Amino acid sequence: MKERRRKETFRGKSPIGQDIQVPARYWEELAQRDPRELSRTALAEPHPPEGLLLRFVNEPYLLDVREKRVKRAKGSAWEKVNYDLLELILLVYLLGAKEEGLRNEMITVQQLKDAHFFQGPHALHIAPLVDRYGRDAEGFRNAARVLGAEPLYLADAACRIQALPKVPVYYLLWEGDEEFEPRVSVLFDRSVEKHLTADAIWGVVTLATDALL
Repeated sequence: MKERRRKETFRGKSPIGQDIQVPARYWEELAQRDPRELSRTALAEPHPPEGLLLRFVNEPYLLDVREKRVKRAKGSAWEKVNYDLLELILLVYLLGAKEEGLRNEMITVQQLKDAHFFQGPHALHIAPLVDRYGRDAEGFRNAARVLGAEPLYLADAACRIQALPKVPVYYLLWEGDEEFEPRVSVLFDRSVEKHLTADAIWGVVTLATDALL
């Protein structure tokens, strides 16, 4: 039973509840791109002959261009990762990242050019963090520490998660009390829209939030 589950694919859901699908053309385009160019623009690492190494939330993933699969390290070998949302985000970032570096200016989702996208079903996936850590700031700090996140001295607890090489995500938690409800805010570097589309930003936050949980 465990072996069967390992072979199943966890697709993940889009903001409107549809199964995530990874277009085959993304792998085809990746195979045609120069690994040295991608290393420069996306801060990936060539891993010949298979493809490229790319870190997500402090964990290295191998994008195997020959097999068209994402893999993670398991001992001295690589095992397949059956998670379509993660696969999609890694491909979108690799293919879309620009040479521009960080602006070192934190902005809210409302300050993004495509801020209108993040409403209704497209709202950022942060409510579960409020439920889990809204009255447990220390638990939030511990979870962030496990992920290798950088602690920030903002709010009651905060951290900087390096989701992708050019995409940090900042989480700020305010604990609830008798007077105020707990809340979580997510901030981005001003450069984020240079590298990711709005739906990809949504996906990155979804994956990073799940990692914190």
